[in-house]
Amino acid sequence: MTTVSGHGPWPGDERDVLEAQQVVLGDLSEVPTGVDALPFLVQLPERGPGADAIGRSAALLTGMPVELGPHGWKLTDRAGMDERRADTFRREDLGALAIAAYGYEGRLTVEVTGPWTLAAELWSLRGDRVLGDAGARHDLALALAEGVRRLVAEVREQVPGAELVVQLAEPLLGQVHAGVLPTFSGYSRLRAVRGPEIVEGLEPVLAAVRDVGARSVVHLGATWVGVPPVALAGADALGLDVAALGPGGWNERAWELVARAVERGMGLWAGLPPVRVSQCAGPALGELVSLVGEPWRRVGLPAADLDAVTLLAAPRQRLGSVDDHRAEIGNLGRVAEALAERATA
Repeated sequence: MTTVSGHGPWPGDERDVLEAQQVVLGDLSEVPTGVDALPFLVQLPERGPGADAIGRSAALLTGMPVELGPHGWKLTDRAGMDERRADTFRREDLGALAIAAYGYEGRLTVEVTGPWTLAAELWSLRGDRVLGDAGARHDLALALAEGVRRLVAEVREQVPGAELVVQLAEPLLGQVHAGVLPTFSGYSRLRAVRGPEIVEGLEPVLAAVRDVGARSVVHLGATWVGVPPVALAGADALGLDVAALGPGGWNERAWELVARAVERGMGLWAGLPPVRVSQCAGPALGELVSLVGEPWRRVGLPAADLDAVTLLAAPRQRLGSVDDHRAEIGNLGRVAEALAERATA
């Protein structure tokens, strides 16, 4: 059954956490018949440092304390106020989830920044990116794996009936692999990380997800070159923002890699942009349907397998309003309904 879900970021401040979680659960319960809904733990980054994607994920690192520095989050000798703030935000989010999802049974998803993007964004004690230190990034992957174990346990404590899906956001994996990220000075670039090393960095986190009985998705954004390492590392599904792959969502090489992954049993989580709205014709939902359905057909994947695709809104630079996000969920439900019809045609 074609599924609708989300990454997690949602507009609002600390007063809006419970309402936001209730809205998500309520709106997803109203998707069309024949479409599955996968609720997600909301994240409200507008609350400030510690509620942002990097801060909340860095605070999960077991045995690697972090703090906020002049250039962003960095490793430190001991946990301080910044990390405690991030922990407080996570507890608030989980508390709101416990209330909003009381009695819920079924799949539930939570997103965490993946080890490679986290290593690229975090600064070391020496002042450069953790990514530049092979030993430090190895330790980071292990620390994140333990943090993910703890997070899954915390979510299950609040929602005992949840079947967890952990989403690992890796939007910088392509830049890590290409060796284009600047050093602290900006005068040089960090060494490119080879494919086998990418696999090794992902494996501990994905293994931790499996060990605690959860499922895993690795989101690559538009970085389709990361598909083979993600598949080799053992992810259950891969995420791609399909509109960014090329005109009409078509990129032959990218979709060939997707097809191989799907044929191996991996799922596809397709990120879709906001629908284009015309004053005369209304939402152009057919364009979003085609972004997934047409490349799927052109690459030779069976139409029936569209039934296993998960749709979610691609990350946006600005959060927008609550109404924007609610409209996206509604539109994704209708797009999923159209894809489900293609799967049974």
